[in-house]
Amino acid sequence: MVRRYYDKTEDTGDGNPFRGHQGFLGDAHIRRAGGADMPIRELPPFLRALLVMDGTVTKILEAYFWEPVEVVTLRQEFVHAERPIPWIRIDPGDRVLIRRARLNGIESKRAYATAFSVIRTQLMPEAFKLQLISRRIGIGVLIRDSGLESYREVLEIGIEPAGGSGDPTALDESDLVFRTYRILIDGEPVILITEHFPLDLYR
Repeated sequence: MVRRYYDKTEDTGDGNPFRGHQGFLGDAHIRRAGGADMPIRELPPFLRALLVMDGTVTKILEAYFWEPVEVVTLRQEFVHAERPIPWIRIDPGDRVLIRRARLNGIESKRAYATAFSVIRTQLMPEAFKLQLISRRIGIGVLIRDSGLESYREVLEIGIEPAGGSGDPTALDESDLVFRTYRILIDGEPVILITEHFPLDLYR
C-alpha cells in the first residue's frame, strides 16, 4: 500500500480538483481507475462533504449513521521507505510507522471506511507517539485531544475498484471513493492518510 505514495510530488497529476478552491466546483470530475471519470455532482452529498472536511471522520460518521463507531487497527508496524515520499518529506531508508485501520459501526457491524497511514513518528511529542503506538485511539481523535496545532491538506481524490489498493484487508465493495491527505503539525508534514469509503453504502 505504501508504494502508492512513492515519488509523488506537489505537481503530480490533477488528482485533487478541490486544491485551491472553496469546495464548490460546478462541473468538475473525480478520476476513476480504469474507467470513465465521474462528475463530482453525482457523488452522494455526504461523501462530497467527507472528501473536503478537515475534522474527525469518526465523529462525523457517528452523527450521520447514528451509532458509535470504533477504530479497529488491522496492521501496525515500522518499515523503511524504499523510495522517496515527497508529500511528507520521507527519503529512502527513513523509518516510518504504517498503520491500517477500519472504522466499524459498533451496533451494525458495518465497515464504513478504511484508513491507511504513513507516519513520521520522530516528529511527534513522546506522549503523543506512545498513545498512537498503543492503538487505543484513532489518529484524528488523538490530534484533537492533544491540543497540537495541526492542518489537513487534501492531496488526491478518486474512485477505484475493490482490491485496487492491493491490500487484502480492504473493503469488499465494487467501488471505493478515496481521498489522500496529509496532516501538518506545527507546519511540518507528519502524517499521510488515504481513506476509502464504499460508494454503495453512502447512496
